[in-house]
Amino acid sequence: MALVVGIAGGTASGKTTVARKLHEALESSGIAFIDQDSYYRDLSHLTLEERREVNFDHPDAFDSELLAAHLRSLRAGQAIEKPVYDYVESTRTRRTTRVQPAELILIEGILVLHMEALRKELDVRIFVETEDDVRIIRRLTRDIKERGRDFDHVVSQYFRHVRPMHLAFIEPSKRWADIVVPHGGNNEIAIDMLVGALRSRLSRKR
Repeated sequence: MALVVGIAGGTASGKTTVARKLHEALESSGIAFIDQDSYYRDLSHLTLEERREVNFDHPDAFDSELLAAHLRSLRAGQAIEKPVYDYVESTRTRRTTRVQPAELILIEGILVLHMEALRKELDVRIFVETEDDVRIIRRLTRDIKERGRDFDHVVSQYFRHVRPMHLAFIEPSKRWADIVVPHGGNNEIAIDMLVGALRSRLSRKR
């Protein structure tokens, strides 16, 4: 049976960096990786302007049923076709990425711990925590440079959607965490401890 590790945290908290460093340290064990962002609902029926007004930080923005089904399939030893999401166009593409089952399954996303259907599938629950001012600066930089957004749109979206959803859903989900990693992906001590703990759990499952 695979070991399933969920990594949650606020936008730009460093959870993807934590997931990547765990992946690099443990890849010899065999890892299947799922990012929750790939499971945003298909919004191709909307215009780009309409899509950019969608609240992507609300639980309803995700196809949680498909994500939970894919996670269960991986746990059962079955490969999945993970959707591919286009951040610039704010919708799914028609392509998929095949993910093979593995001894360790990493799932990362802002609402991984909030959603009960996902949470009950997790063996290890991690919450990555970073100061709010650091997160908003990171998000501004990322969305402008990598996702084609302008400054005013990013700031407006932060106050209308990102911050309220963080307070309503993401921050409260921290209570479900087994481990809280402060300072995000820069916390090498916490990451090293996680790597050691996960290696130990994997060896006990063999």
